[in-house]
Amino acid sequence: MNLSKLFASSYRFLQDEDGPTAVEYAVVLALILLAVMGSILVLANNTKDSFDASGDAIGGAFGS
Repeated sequence: MNLSKLFASSYRFLQDEDGPTAVEYAVVLALILLAVMGSILVLANNTKDSFDASGDAIGGAFGS
């Protein structure tokens, strides 16, 4: 392989935007998944606390 072919293939590799675009989409997807998982955890804890409070109130109303 001569030097001009090496430079040409290096230039084509550096101009290719498919790789960086895929990485950007992967990073955005990972951030979205982290936000969704965090929201689900918070919602689950709040729902559990709400049901616990309701159960305590119902139990108190029946005297147990």
